[in-house]
Amino acid sequence: MSQLSCRNLSIGYDGKTIVSGIDFSVEHGDYLCIIGENGSGKTTLMKTILGLNPQLEGEITFGDRFDKSKIGYLPQQTHIQKDFPASVFEIVLSGCLTGLKKRLFYSKSDKQKALNALEKLQITELKNKSYRELSGGQQQRVLLARAICAANEMLLLDEPVAALDPKATMEFYKLLSELNKCEKITVVMISHNIDSAIKYASHILHIGSKQLFFGDVKSYIKSDAEECFCPKCREGK
Repeated sequence: MSQLSCRNLSIGYDGKTIVSGIDFSVEHGDYLCIIGENGSGKTTLMKTILGLNPQLEGEITFGDRFDKSKIGYLPQQTHIQKDFPASVFEIVLSGCLTGLKKRLFYSKSDKQKALNALEKLQITELKNKSYRELSGGQQQRVLLARAICAANEMLLLDEPVAALDPKATMEFYKLLSELNKCEKITVVMISHNIDSAIKYASHILHIGSKQLFFGDVKSYIKSDAEECFCPKCREGK
C-alpha cells in the first residue's frame, strides 16, 4: 500500500476551491516534486495533507503502517524565524517535541537523535552556534535536521531553496538527494524550478486550476501538455 494517496481531492480555503480532481500516490522512497505557477495551490495542498487545512472533497489516506506523525515538515521560512535567538542544537532537538508526550524533559535518546541528524546534514561543527548568525544555506540545513528529528520516513518541504544563492541551492539539492537515495527517506517537495525537479525527482505532480500531470519524470518529459514544459525540457523530447 502507498505511503500516501490522494483521490479526487479538492483543496482551498474559506470554502473556496483552488484546485479539484487531484489524484496521486507516493510510495516509500519516492522523490515527488510538486510544481505549478504562483497561486496554483501547492502550499495549500501540502498543508491539507498535513491536516493544517481542511479538505473540501475527496480523500487522503496513509499506508497501514504509516501516519502523519511520521512526517517531517519544513515550511517556508519567515524573516522572524531567520532571526530566532537559539543555538543550532536547541533548534534541531526541538524536532523531538512531538515524541515527548507526557515526559517533561528530552531523553538521552532524543539528544542522540539530534546529534545524528546534525551529522547526517554535515553541520556538527555548528552545534553550539547561534542560529541567527548562520548563512541561509546553513539555516536550511538546520531546519532539515530538525525535520528529520521529527520523523525520518517522509519529508514535506515547501520551496526550501527559495531564498538561497545558487551554490547553497545546489548543495541543498544534493544533500536532499543523498537522504532520499541513501537513507530511503521519502521526499515530497514544492519547487518553483522545473529544471531542478527534472534533475532530482523521481515523480512530478503539476497543478494549475486542475491537475495537469502526475507520473514519473520520463513520462513528464514526453508529455504533450504545453504547460508542463520549460524550454530546456523541450530540447530533450
